[in-house]
Amino acid sequence: MPVLDGIAATEQVVRLSPRTRVLALTTFDVDELVLAALRAGASGYLTKDARPGALVDAICDVAAGSSALAPAAAASLVEHLRRVPVPRPQAVARLSPREREVFDLIVAGRSNGEIVAQLHLTQNTVKSHVRAVLTKLDLRDRVHVVIYAYDNGLAGPPHPAG
Repeated sequence: MPVLDGIAATEQVVRLSPRTRVLALTTFDVDELVLAALRAGASGYLTKDARPGALVDAICDVAAGSSALAPAAAASLVEHLRRVPVPRPQAVARLSPREREVFDLIVAGRSNGEIVAQLHLTQNTVKSHVRAVLTKLDLRDRVHVVIYAYDNGLAGPPHPAG
């Protein structure tokens, strides 16, 4: 890209059009670049060697409001974020106890369906809690919930399934 790099372009796109969803597609699978792209506002990160079906799935997921990470990027991102100790923020105090449970399950990698089963809630109730978490913490999507949790020392051991 001749004028801006992908991270700077992502920051500008998200700043100028906050509802626009960005999927970073790059040659590089480097922890710092994954983290920088996500912090800039990208909702997903794939490398150019992703199979065509995975790319199509990622585009659809990001367009639908979810997030997408290449498996290697997700694993290295989690390891990188685990090494970064940061004090706990006050914003999480705004979450209700049930929203905090949903927050913790998102951080543990649970899907909405798994949260439904674990907390014995309806799909619509879980979606409502996920929206509340995103709104109260001013986050774009589930990937940014995980980043937020690790950046702020809120990620603990995952909850057992079922």
